[in-house]
Amino acid sequence: MIIEWLGHASIKIKTKNKIIYIDPYSGDYTDAEKADLILITHSHYDHFSKEKIKKIIVDDTIIIAPPSVGAEIETEIMKNGDKKEIKGLKIEAVAAYNVTKSYHPKGEGNGYVFEIEGKKVYYSGDTDLIPEMNLIEADIVLLPVGGTYTMDAEEAASAANIIGPEIAIPIHWGEIVGHEEDAEQFKEEVESETEVKVKIIKPGESIEI
Repeated sequence: MIIEWLGHASIKIKTKNKIIYIDPYSGDYTDAEKADLILITHSHYDHFSKEKIKKIIVDDTIIIAPPSVGAEIETEIMKNGDKKEIKGLKIEAVAAYNVTKSYHPKGEGNGYVFEIEGKKVYYSGDTDLIPEMNLIEADIVLLPVGGTYTMDAEEAASAANIIGPEIAIPIHWGEIVGHEEDAEQFKEEVESETEVKVKIIKPGESIEI
């Protein structure tokens, strides 16, 4: 699989037979490949852009999202705890929320765990370090490190330590909040304390796994 960071919290995952976008907002979608699946974590503008979705959607594209997004666009609704198989993708919506802040109330947004090409991928969504992460099993994790609205680098490193994936990718930095130094701090803390490999991707770059 090829994982491309489009910037901020926007991700594209390409496999042999699927194109998956997560929170399409950042990046240029003018000539982008069309989506089989689009996963939306919550309704904030920097995660749910109707304009960007229009550029990657076709008749058989399925959008997966929480109810707050489903009220604005046709979607396959998933709430925290829901598990479904859609287009051959086994997917679970998991909790994503702030603990001491009010930006992301509990139950309104999703993180997602899905299995693809034999690997479990965890995209945390906009979240703090939360107890539910103790239940996450994943080979690849994508975690926000920018702070303010989400975990900072230190908290994200703790999340990676708890989950224990093979690979961790820091996101949600460099555009609206957070800096490359946050990603570097995350890498240093994770790799000094665990066997997890941290891959820092620049906007528009990708890694193959």
